[in-house]
Amino acid sequence: MAGKASGFMSEFKTFIARGNVMDMAVGVIIGGAFSNITNSLINDIVMPVLGIFTSSVSFADLSVQIGPAVVAYGNFIQAVLNFLIMAFVVFCLVKAINAFHRKKEEAPPPPPPGPSAEEKLLTEIRDLLKNK
Repeated sequence: MAGKASGFMSEFKTFIARGNVMDMAVGVIIGGAFSNITNSLINDIVMPVLGIFTSSVSFADLSVQIGPAVVAYGNFIQAVLNFLIMAFVVFCLVKAINAFHRKKEEAPPPPPPGPSAEEKLLTEIRDLLKNK
């Protein structure tokens, strides 16, 4: 039983040490921080501007009461707006990264280095020997 547990732990350590898992962890952390930035963009910039046209600064306050239940459809509108803005920003980032990679791939490779002085001398000697 102890051998199985140690094999399991060894396999787990190998799994965790893979670069993909670490990259994914970094992505999740950065995504969480990016979510805060996007929420601030929406709540502090976009919603006040929309509030000028809708006479309400936040959609989250919109609701309707049906009997004893309160349907807070404003929260849903707010969540959809958050998603659309975040998806648009991610789309722009991916598009910019892809353009950067395309430019990097299109760059011509550097020309091969010319023959060294030793190679030139050997070529001359070869040519002289051929001509004799």
